[in-house]
Amino acid sequence: MNYQLLEKELKERTKTNYSWRRKQNDFFDSKTNFIYKIETYHSLQEKIKLEFSVNPDYLDFKDYALNRWYNFWSAKAVETVFCKHKNVTKHYNSKDRYTDFYISTIPFDHKTTTFPKGFNYSIPFAIEHKKTLIKWLYKNQSNQKRQHYKNRLFIVVLDFNNPYESWKLKAEIIWLKQIIEDYLCSFDASKLPEIAIEDTKIKSDIIWAIK
Repeated sequence: MNYQLLEKELKERTKTNYSWRRKQNDFFDSKTNFIYKIETYHSLQEKIKLEFSVNPDYLDFKDYALNRWYNFWSAKAVETVFCKHKNVTKHYNSKDRYTDFYISTIPFDHKTTTFPKGFNYSIPFAIEHKKTLIKWLYKNQSNQKRQHYKNRLFIVVLDFNNPYESWKLKAEIIWLKQIIEDYLCSFDASKLPEIAIEDTKIKSDIIWAIK
C-alpha cells in the first residue's frame, strides 16, 4: 500500500463537510458497497453521481458513501500498518467480522474513532480511566451487524484544540503509522485492559492519537 498516495486521496475528502445525516445501517451499507473497490476521491464522486443523481435522497446517499469510503480506506491503511509489524499476524480470512489480526497470538478487531461527544467525562478522565471509555465505545458505537463483544483495539483520534475537526486526523496516515508502530514496539499482553460485557470477557485497549 502506498501510504503517501492514499493520504493525499483521503485529504481530498477533508476539504468538504462531514455529515452522516443518518445513523449507519445495513440498508445504506448495501447501497454503497462500491466504496470497497474505489481508491481515488475523484472516481468515488463520479460513481456517486452515476448511482444516485436522480434519487430523491441523493444528498443522504452522497454523504453516506463519502464517509464510508473515507473511513474504510483509513481503516484499511491502519490495518496494513499493524499487519506489517513483526509481532503481528494477519488473519487468514479477510472477511472475518471479529478478527483483523493477531498480536502475540491474541486476536483483535480494530476501529479508528474520534473522541466521542456523548462520553460524559473529560479527556483527562478518559486517559486515566481507560476501561470506562472502552465500555462506552463497545456499547454505543456499533449497531446492527457491526456490534460485537470480541477483542478490539480502538485508535482514538483527537484534535485537542479543535475537537470538531478530529475526524480529519483519520487521513493522517503517516502520523498514525508512527503512533501504531510505537504502540506495537512496547506491546505487553499482560497489561491489556480486560472488561466484561454481558458475561463476555474482552481484551481491549486504546491507542491515543492526539494533536
